[in-house]
Amino acid sequence: MYAATRFTSEQMKEIRYAALLHDFGKVGVREEVLVKAKKLYPEQMEILAHRFDYLHKDLEATLEREKFQILLRMDREEALAGIASLEAEYRLRKAQLENSFEVVVRANEPTVLPEGQFDRLFEIASQTYQDPRGVERPVLTQEEVRFLSIPKGSLNSDERAQIEAHVVHSFNFLLRIPWTKEIREIPRIARAHHEKLNGTGYPYRLRADEIPVQAKIMTICDIFDALSASDRPYKRAVPPDRALDILAMSVRDQELDPELYRLFLEAKIFQLANKQ
Repeated sequence: MYAATRFTSEQMKEIRYAALLHDFGKVGVREEVLVKAKKLYPEQMEILAHRFDYLHKDLEATLEREKFQILLRMDREEALAGIASLEAEYRLRKAQLENSFEVVVRANEPTVLPEGQFDRLFEIASQTYQDPRGVERPVLTQEEVRFLSIPKGSLNSDERAQIEAHVVHSFNFLLRIPWTKEIREIPRIARAHHEKLNGTGYPYRLRADEIPVQAKIMTICDIFDALSASDRPYKRAVPPDRALDILAMSVRDQELDPELYRLFLEAKIFQLANKQ
C-alpha cells in the first residue's frame, strides 16, 4: 500500500517539526485539567476523606453515648450484655464504612480502557448522615459520583473537551508561523494527530482519506508514547506489551492504519523510545 511512498529531506523535516510542535496548544489548557491524575481533584478527595473521618468519629461517639445510656438504665449483668451487643454492631458498621471508603478510593483510579461497575458506588451515594448541625446530607455528593463513575481515564466530558481543544490551539498557533513552501504542511499534519480512520477522532472527525499519511504515522507513535511514558505526573506507565495490545485493538476497531502499524512493529519503533 505504501510501497511508492517516499519522503524528501524537506518532508522529513516537516514531520519532525510537526511531531515537536503538535502538542504546543496544551499551553492553552488549564493546568489542573492537563495534569489531572485521578477522577477527583486532590482537594475533592481530601474533603471526601475528611467526611469519612467524621463518620468514623460520629460512629464512635454514638457508641459511647449508647453505652452510657445502658449503664444508667440497667444493672451490671444486663449492661455488660447490652454493651457487648453494641460493640459487635459497632465493629460491623465500622467495617462497612471502611469498605465504602475503599470502594471510593478504587473508583477514583482512572483506567486505560472503559470499565467499571458502579452499583456499589451508587449504593453508597444513596446513604445519608447528619452533619454537626443536624442537617441530613448524602455520603457522596452528585458531583463526586459524576466524577467517580467516569468509565475511562480521569476526565469528565467537559474536561475532555478542554483537553481536545489543544489540537485547535496548536493548529491556530502553527498557522501563524510563516513556514517555507517546502514545510508548509506542518499545521495540517499536526492538526490530525488525534483523528481516527473511522471518523471517531477529534477535533474534526476526519476519515481515512482526509488524514495525511504523516499524521497517521504520528498518531501511532503518539498513542504508544502516551501509554508507555513513565515521565507523566498524571498517569502510570503502561508496560510496552500492554501498550502494543491496545494499539492492536485500535487497529481492529479501524481507528489506526493496519499497514503502518505492521511497519511500526516490524521496524521495532517502539523499542527506540527506551534507548533515548
